[in-house]
Amino acid sequence: MREYLLTLCITAAVTYLLTGPVRKFAIVAGAMPEIRARDVHREPTPRLGGIAMFFGLCAGLLVADHLTNLNQVFETSNEPRALLSGAALIWLIGVLDDKFEIDALIKLGGQMIAAGVMVVQGLTILWLPVPGVGSVALTQWQGTLLTVALVVITINAVNFVDGLDGLAAGMVCIAATAFFLYAYRIWYSYGIEAAAPATLFSAILMGMCLGFLPHNMHPARIFMGDSGSMLIGLVLAAGAISVTGQVDPDALNLYVGSEKEAVHQTVPVYIPLLLPLTIIAVPAADLILAIVRRTWRGQSPFAADRGHLHHRLLEIGHSHSRAVLIMYFWSALIAFGALAYSVNSASMWIVLGVVFLSAIGLLLLLLPRFTPRAPRWMERFVPPRYRRRGAVAALSPEASTPASTADQPAPAGAENRPPVVSGVAGGNGATAIGPRSRLADRRKAGTR
Repeated sequence: MREYLLTLCITAAVTYLLTGPVRKFAIVAGAMPEIRARDVHREPTPRLGGIAMFFGLCAGLLVADHLTNLNQVFETSNEPRALLSGAALIWLIGVLDDKFEIDALIKLGGQMIAAGVMVVQGLTILWLPVPGVGSVALTQWQGTLLTVALVVITINAVNFVDGLDGLAAGMVCIAATAFFLYAYRIWYSYGIEAAAPATLFSAILMGMCLGFLPHNMHPARIFMGDSGSMLIGLVLAAGAISVTGQVDPDALNLYVGSEKEAVHQTVPVYIPLLLPLTIIAVPAADLILAIVRRTWRGQSPFAADRGHLHHRLLEIGHSHSRAVLIMYFWSALIAFGALAYSVNSASMWIVLGVVFLSAIGLLLLLLPRFTPRAPRWMERFVPPRYRRRGAVAALSPEASTPASTADQPAPAGAENRPPVVSGVAGGNGATAIGPRSRLADRRKAGTR
């Protein structure tokens, strides 16, 4: 555990220290695109944060290669080299997209090539544990197609959710933490060496996200861009591929009996990793909804819009920070709920706890719909947003202004100033007067 923590800390430190110089480089290089219709930020912000994250990945792998216990991962497996090869390719494509905004189909092709590079070097799914059947061996083509599909789905799911400051990095960090606990349990508790690469990948991924988050929290000073979002999506998928289809269920020795019975009993452990929809359930749901929504409108699935989950949270009245925290909450609930269920699937307390926390999450989600109003006799003692509109107008200083002042001429230049509307959010969220701001109607964002 100490070597994993050391690798995590080195990765986080390198990512954190390099993000500042990378930000200056992005500004000089002109990687500050204009604000698009679907963007939430109000000022041009540099991208290319994925450069610092990639060098953090390289530093983590380099340190792990020189540690006593983790060095065995590099000696017995080619998966770290496969990950580095695929990550370098997808990172290069992301850097070009952050600077020149390449076509979506070209990026999709690059993602498939990066997944193919990892498959060629041995990072692939060999077999799948199927309930009631046992371990089903996959042919080379089946394993390749399933691996490529898993990589592409995970990369695009993370890329789609990267719409608010700190959202993608925080959600992937939560998923990586849950994945690390699962993989470390298999590797340490049951002595399954095949789970060691996945444990290392998730520890490095946690360090990449933790090192970048201080620069990316609202208001963000730099964005990770596609060079970062596609990179962390690929690392997350590589961890799932490494442990899924590599660990024999009978090797766990959890249950006595045939292989079919062992697979059937360990379904809660393996199902979350076949297609890591529970680990990245929120991004995957956003991806599926976006494809269905755009296809229904007759648009390309890659056409940009303002219909993502984080956009909807802002529309119903949540502030930027609260929307991010709500997405964090749901990601942690699903990821750690699946992790707890895989440890003890017979416990009813786990199910009840997940249901109770889900109810709290729904309440927080719909909180702007239930704006409390104070009684009239208390309106003078509560913040303005809890008063009725008539009371706000009666208590406002403008209501008591003498009529003579209204006839006075306005100061020079006042006619050119934009009116200040009560309740409209400023640059850092909602104000204390009036209801929270609502975003404008969704506009179609054209692709370049």
